[in-house]
Amino acid sequence: MSEQEEIVNRVANSPIITFNLEDYYHSGERVVYDIAQNLFQGLILKEKDFRAFVKGHDWAQYEGKNVALICSEDAIVPTWACMLLTTRLESYANTVVFGDIDLLEYALFKEALSSVDLEAFRDRPVVIKGCGDLPVPESAYVEITKLIKPYAKSIMYGEPCSTVPLYKKPRQPKN
Repeated sequence: MSEQEEIVNRVANSPIITFNLEDYYHSGERVVYDIAQNLFQGLILKEKDFRAFVKGHDWAQYEGKNVALICSEDAIVPTWACMLLTTRLESYANTVVFGDIDLLEYALFKEALSSVDLEAFRDRPVVIKGCGDLPVPESAYVEITKLIKPYAKSIMYGEPCSTVPLYKKPRQPKN
């Protein structure tokens, strides 16, 4: 190689945008609140007892946490019970959902991804980064794909040096 030949990093100079979902991972602790602990004999929810529990419980322990409300017992839990819990949890928790941990993760990513500037992807090739250190659910990959597809020139999965093509915008016919 002569002195005049310069080494060029084509990946670094490419128009490809690498999107890392780990950048949108909420670091707050995930906890499950099981309404079954409030059931009388594991069957029913007594309104008077439940309201007394909600009034006297230390909700500050949920400060900054992400809470999934579930009922692990096969019991009929009135809708208002989850709503009442939410009125207390909402003052402390980062987020509250009715559903399991998977639904909680989906809700956290959906909220975080709603702040993405989608115009930044307009007519650009995008690589959605795959491997990482944080537990990113498949639902987050589906959500970001739905969001950027109308904007991106193409969507790939993996790393810029080794990708799986997912989508390529059809070429517009020339007039």
